[in-house]
Parts: sequence; structure tokens; C-alpha cells
Amino acid sequence: MNIKIYKSFPYQILFLLCIGVSLFANYELTFIVWSLTLLVTVKRKYSVTIIKYSFIFLLILLVAVISTLFNRTTTFLIIRDFTYLIKPILGLLVGYQLCRFSSKLGLKVIIFTGLAIAVMHLGMLLFAFVKFRTLSVNLLREYGGYFSDFEIYVLIILIFYKDFKLEISKRLRILILLIVSVSSFLYLARTNLIQFIILYVGLKGYLILNKNSLKVLASVILATVIGYAAIVYINPKREGKGIQAFLYKIKIAPQEAFKTRINKDDWKDFNDNYRSFENIIAVKQVSDQGNRAILFGEGLGSTLNLGRKIWTNDHENVQYIPIAHNGFITVFLKSGILGVLLLIIFLVLLYRQKKSDIENVQAVNYLLIGSSIFLIVSNWVFLGFYLKLDNKSIIIGFLIALREIMIREYKNQKTISDEY
Repeated sequence: MNIKIYKSFPYQILFLLCIGVSLFANYELTFIVWSLTLLVTVKRKYSVTIIKYSFIFLLILLVAVISTLFNRTTTFLIIRDFTYLIKPILGLLVGYQLCRFSSKLGLKVIIFTGLAIAVMHLGMLLFAFVKFRTLSVNLLREYGGYFSDFEIYVLIILIFYKDFKLEISKRLRILILLIVSVSSFLYLARTNLIQFIILYVGLKGYLILNKNSLKVLASVILATVIGYAAIVYINPKREGKGIQAFLYKIKIAPQEAFKTRINKDDWKDFNDNYRSFENIIAVKQVSDQGNRAILFGEGLGSTLNLGRKIWTNDHENVQYIPIAHNGFITVFLKSGILGVLLLIIFLVLLYRQKKSDIENVQAVNYLLIGSSIFLIVSNWVFLGFYLKLDNKSIIIGFLIALREIMIREYKNQKTISDEY
């Protein structure tokens, strides 16, 4: 029996490894795996697009490095922040370099990686159920993870498989769709729900503003408001269990990250609106340092002083934290307003995708446009590309390379057809 290993197989394994490792709460391991993958998969040529995107994050890092010269900190904290701020660059380049497939195989690599992650997630939940004989919202999230952006991308590609020209049997597509859907739902993540809606609307082309898209967006917003009003009317309680606990988190979502006054002595108010508390502390702390800090940040090694010790998801009691939940605020702390402006420029550039007459290329463009809109939400509540568990930078880099392959394949096919 002859076993044939294709040249692209190692890249498939590395892609699965780089996506999978980011889901574990071990940033050091993620950083090592991504860095080594970057070194062993270097390409000869890079497009202007991937260089441009990476360069923006490099500028954010350089501003923070320069700002570090004006502040006292420790070498350990500087190195730690350096690895945090270089993470988006690593992800974009790793994703770009790992896409060494045909467009057909590239899409399947994404799909089957998502399937593998979903199966592992369901397996962990099954283990937790067997161990505790019950599954609360807290157990679901503690043992299964808090979100999975990658699985939402897989769902969108499976739903719009015709647009992407995904070649997969109907039975297999439905099976994978079912498994990934169940896995995605069991994260009970509000951001994943928002992500799905944004990407779905994006693939429909409604994020390109025109008269028709404005009507659709208005309908989506109206439906969202009505749905939220219904949840408020139901009035789920903080102490509720199961789906009620999830609905309570949706109920408090609008104020959780935007509240401007928090009673830190009221544990309910403090816990429910902790993200806003971080934002308030960060803005005050940086502003107290003067105009230079406001414009260019406090640099690498800077931390937020919460004024009290809190228990984190990493199972630590800490008072000084290097990053906030809000990606814009974290960049503001390290690189000031200049860094935030650079981050916004990246989001604008990611949104401004050129229209293509090639169907699957345009589908990728729509997905990138949707990603840019979702990244506004992701940066506001979950650090965007800077989150230790995030792998969207790899997805974006991979999609950019995949689009280039699609364009190249189309040109080659057109050349052949013209010859005949």
C-alpha cells in the first residue's frame, strides 16, 4: 500500500496547530508556535496588501517602543508587552505564509480545521458533563472556552459555499454545518452572535453602503432593537441559570462597555461593568501623565492600576494589569492617540476592498469587509487582534493570500481558454 504525502500537507498541519494552540490559555506557547511557523514558512514574495497591513501594526509597536524611553519599567514587562504588540504582525504573516494551496484546497483547509476545533470543543464539554453531571453556563465557558471566532468564519463559508466555489458534497457540508453550529452555540458568546450577523450581512453585500443596503441594515437594526426590548421585558436575573444567565449578559451588554460611572464598592455594578471600569481608569491614568502620554502613550511595560486586587480568568489576584479588555484603550495606553488612529486606519483599509468581477474573489472581499466591521466590536470588548486567544489575524492573512491565488487561477484559466 503506497501512502502519498502531498507537499501542502505540512502546511495543513501547521495551520491547524497555529489555530488550535491559540484557543488554549497559554500565550507563551502560542507565541512560540507562531514564531517558529513564521520562520519555517517564509515566502519569496509578499503582496503590497499584506505588507501594508503589517506595517500599520509595526508603526503602533514603534510608537510604543519610543514612548518607553520616557518611562521607567522592568525588562520583563517590556519584553512581555513587545510580544503582545507584535502578535497581530505574526498572525497576519503566518496566515499569509501558510496559504500554499489551490483555492479549492485552501477553503477545505479552513473548513476541516474548523471541524477539528468543533469536535475538540464538544469533546471537552462532554468530559465536563461526565465529571460534574450537569452543565451550567459557567461550566460551559470555563471548560469549553469563551468564544470561537474561527468557527463562525467556517459557518459563513459553508452557508455561502456557492459564492466561494467550495467543492464539497451536500451530505458532508450539512454534517459539518451541524457540528460546527452546535459547537458555536454552546460557547454562548454574545460577540460570536454579533460576528455571525455582521459576516452574514457582509456576504450578502449589504455592508457596501447604497440605498438598498441602508434599507436592509435599518431592518437588521430594528430587529435587533425589538429583540433586545423583548429580553429587557423578560428581565432575566443575574442569579439566573442556563439560558436565563445568557440572556442577562445580553441585557447588560449595551452598558457593560460604555458606562461612564461605576460604583466600585457595589460588587454587582463593578462586576457587571468591569470593562467600562478599565476604560475609565486607563483614560484617567494616561491623561494624568500629560500631553506626551496622551499623544504617544506610556510605552512598553506600562500597566493599569485598578486600585484593588481582582480575580482573573487566569486564576490570579492582580492589581496591575498590562492590557485592558478594550483593544483601543490598550493601544491608547501603550501608543497613545497616534496608535489608536493607526488602528482605525487599518480598519478603514480592511473595509475598502476593491470590487471584483470574479465571484469567489468578491466573496472573499465581502468576508474581509465584514471582518473590518466586526473588528470594531471585537476591539471594543475583546482586544481584537491583541487578545491572547485571538486567531483572526491568521484568518485575515490566510484570506488575503487565498484571494491572490484565486485571481492567479482565474487569469491562468482565462489565458488557456483564450488560446483555444
